Amino acid sequence: MSQGFIIMLILIGIALLAVEVFVIPGFGVSGILGMASLITGIFLVTDTLMEGLVYTAISLFILGIIVFFSFRSARTRRIWKRFSLSTRQTPNEGYIAPKPQYEMYLGKVGTALTQLRPAGTGEFDGLKLDVVTEGGYIGLGTDIKVIAVEGTRIIVREVKNKEVKLGKDRADQ
Repeated sequence: MSQGFIIMLILIGIALLAVEVFVIPGFGVSGILGMASLITGIFLVTDTLMEGLVYTAISLFILGIIVFFSFRSARTRRIWKRFSLSTRQTPNEGYIAPKPQYEMYLGKVGTALTQLRPAGTGEFDGLKLDVVTEGGYIGLGTDIKVIAVEGTRIIVREVKNKEVKLGKDRADQ
């Protein structure tokens, strides 16, 4: 084979590997073709199989060192942002809403707007809230009372007629 063809094969292999590293993320077709082209070019330069293996090992070792130092120095440059995810947020980036506080509804009496089996929607002081029963079924339109609040989970229980009047009287005061 001519020396020009072998040099071109090695250069194409290096170019395909560079495309794989800097343009196309992951290890795909261009990476495999680049490695195959580079190794084939190295084997065509050598006379024996053992000599080709030694040169291939040396070339891969040098390539590994170059990639290692490239990534190490890239961390301080803008190009690193293309390779890694950032967990830091600037003040202008993203918005995290505060978690609602439902403790103020503890003991309040409301109405089941949907069937609660065991989850559904209840209305308390004109506000619709997602609620969960203690495990039983509560029908639509039934009066319910908030018995516990666990984070954003509001636990309700069906109330009897006497409790409803007491709860609504207390709420009016």
